[in-house]
Amino acid sequence: EVQLVESGGGLVQAGGSLRLSCAASGFPFDDYAIGWFRQASGKERKGISCIINSDDSAHYVDSVKGRFTISSDHAKSTVYLQMNNLKPEDTAVYYCAAGTGGFTPPAYDYWGQGTQVTVSS
Repeated sequence: EVQLVESGGGLVQAGGSLRLSCAASGFPFDDYAIGWFRQASGKERKGISCIINSDDSAHYVDSVKGRFTISSDHAKSTVYLQMNNLKPEDTAVYYCAAGTGGFTPPAYDYWGQGTQVTVSS
């Protein structure tokens, strides 16, 4: 059974940090890209970062570049998203997904259940 389980969300003040984890199982981890997406209330789900596990190349959208860092622990089949200097506009439900890479949801086959991140001003 394929599973992606996110953890690490919570409430943090602006300027603070959180580290999200995405624990994967049930599929060949190293053959997939893992993406992080977020969906704010009433808005569409958008990709913010992804890592290509075959070469550990990391990619970011401009809104998080320089603040967020994605990394992959192949031994644990877990991808992390370190989020620093958080802003109120980062408030959203964060999802991880496994697929071919990029920032568009249709490129991903498997999804986690999401974890809430709330940044207070």
